[in-house]
Amino acid sequence: MRSVLVLVATLASGRAHADQLPPGSLGLVMGGVSGTNADSKRIGFGYYAPLYPPSFIAAWQPMSSEQRVGWAVRWSTLFGTLYTGNTARITTNLLTIQMDLTLGIRVRPGVDPSRYVTLRAGAELFRTNQEIPPINERAFFGPIASVGFEQYKWGFLFDFDLQYGLIAGGPQMLAFMVGASITGP
Repeated sequence: MRSVLVLVATLASGRAHADQLPPGSLGLVMGGVSGTNADSKRIGFGYYAPLYPPSFIAAWQPMSSEQRVGWAVRWSTLFGTLYTGNTARITTNLLTIQMDLTLGIRVRPGVDPSRYVTLRAGAELFRTNQEIPPINERAFFGPIASVGFEQYKWGFLFDFDLQYGLIAGGPQMLAFMVGASITGP
């Protein structure tokens, strides 16, 4: 009799649904940044501050655990300090603020629903405390692209990104960033 009840309960329950991954995340980010090509001498190299002032990321990436491919939109605000650049004439460091809005895809490379490879592209607004030659401007706007890896662990989303910014129209930079975000609806 018990086995009949278990069979009836199993058949009546229907198909199992996939777990919904937390769609939103908000967190802190830090990393290293360097100018590329001619901009390596102009702006130098440095870091994005993790705490003062805080560099942060916010993302919306709705996906269920059974999906292999999904989409994501992400906003980041990064505060940087760059050293050894010959642009820094007024102070010894070049201080920057960078704001990015990117749209991208997330791909699960294996069977583990907590790991994703990301590919994003979007727009960046970049501002410095001193003019950057050769056009002697302090504010720039242009395209940006990144490739990364995301891991859900202990209720957080850890992310590692390699970013190439201001592909045209401004100082070109390459950055490696590490972030930790709380997740939720």
